Amino acid sequence: MALEERPSTLESNRPPCSAPVDGRATLQAESGMRKLLSVPILGLLVFGLSAVLSFGASGGPLQVGAARVDITPASDAALPMGGYGARTQGFQRIHDHIYVRAIVLSDGSHQAALLAWELIFMPDPVWKELSQRISKELSIPAENLILAAVHDHSAPTLAAMTASRPPASANPAGPTPSPATIAYTTKVENDAFEAVRRAQANLRPAQVGFGTGKAYVNVNRRELFPQVGWWLGYNPEGPSDKTVAVLKFSDLAGKPIALLINYPVHAVVMGPANLAVTGDLAGATSRFVEQYYQGKIPTRGDAGWDLGLRPEEKVEGDGVVAVWTSGAAGDQNPVSVASGEDFTMVDALGKILGEESVRVANNITLMSPQAKIGSAQRVITCPGRRVAPGPRPRAEYTFTDDDPVNIRLSLVMLNQIALTGVSGEVLTPIYQRLKKASPYTDTIMVTHANGASGYIPHDAGFDQISYEVTTSHLKPGCAEPGIVNGLLEMMGSQ
Repeated sequence: MALEERPSTLESNRPPCSAPVDGRATLQAESGMRKLLSVPILGLLVFGLSAVLSFGASGGPLQVGAARVDITPASDAALPMGGYGARTQGFQRIHDHIYVRAIVLSDGSHQAALLAWELIFMPDPVWKELSQRISKELSIPAENLILAAVHDHSAPTLAAMTASRPPASANPAGPTPSPATIAYTTKVENDAFEAVRRAQANLRPAQVGFGTGKAYVNVNRRELFPQVGWWLGYNPEGPSDKTVAVLKFSDLAGKPIALLINYPVHAVVMGPANLAVTGDLAGATSRFVEQYYQGKIPTRGDAGWDLGLRPEEKVEGDGVVAVWTSGAAGDQNPVSVASGEDFTMVDALGKILGEESVRVANNITLMSPQAKIGSAQRVITCPGRRVAPGPRPRAEYTFTDDDPVNIRLSLVMLNQIALTGVSGEVLTPIYQRLKKASPYTDTIMVTHANGASGYIPHDAGFDQISYEVTTSHLKPGCAEPGIVNGLLEMMGSQ
């Protein structure tokens, strides 16, 4: 398809609001090579007794609801922060509020929920408790959920337990979190449930589209250093996926309801010297997108016609909900990071990623009001190992056998859009292999989803012994093929 010549002005020449089309037609989006396929799939084949499958017999009109709930702790709580082991003191102030955001989808027969909170991880016991509660009280099955963390290193850490799940049943070998951390974890779980409940209550007729763009906000962080080998650094020649994937949900008149944004980068613009709570890059991106659709972001004419906000797209009230999710970012850092408590780079990179998310969304001009929701989950178990104690980095490492590692794989199908989830920090080549082999053009990977399995290097990456490899509890040879083949089987590929 030839590229359309773009007008020179912004708002007046943006294409009209997206009109709904027959969900059984194959749709091609405008603006270059971006496209949306909305042919409902006929079924999914899932192999293995450990798989759980839920798939409606037929689709129906799409309904979508979205909500956000503030999970910012009290300013004087001084809770310990997650992500940097050397940072032992609690936070000292609030720089910006942090949130849990949720989108609920319905095809008339089945519902699914997509959720992300601006915290470092989704502990297994917390996921289990939260998913069971959503299933029991909101009738959304656990296998229809993708509950994820954005992997924010500048927010309170969580306990692998809540007030209703005592420490002994969560991790008897690990340190016992403080009562304040357990209380905050309980609060966050309740807030996450409330976000899904509100999103479900907000369900209304909607349409969906998918698009992708590029943002040069991340860089491979596995650098080869003299004498000590591979470690955390800056490696622009290493594998790095720049894709910004966006699911756009709007009402039938074209007014946006929610965006699901997926991009592979650690939310670590702020480092261990920062003691202020912030959503970091993930929060800054969501904040930009949400404020844009409220008309609070001024745009220049020479910023491009994609960035112009049409009056009919402006959303009042609670506005658009922009759910940011982390892609395969186990080896990806922000292209520039900050020292101390200078948040300039957080806002700058959040603006760049937010603008591209908006541009992608505004280029999705054909939408489907029909939906067919399918889902599947399975757990794969891989042999474990642990690095021998000692300083890191160092020239030589030895490893000993350790307990096996469970990795939860999740799949939510929305028409022919494959939303995959992995309960760990996946390195780029694993997703690249999955995307290449996937039968669905529109395939994304949400990491830190439905549990926490730690770093998941690709098999070849184990030969470059780096921070990710020494921190991982996995032996090579299992996780990469297990994830890729498992998800492909769940999609129905043979």
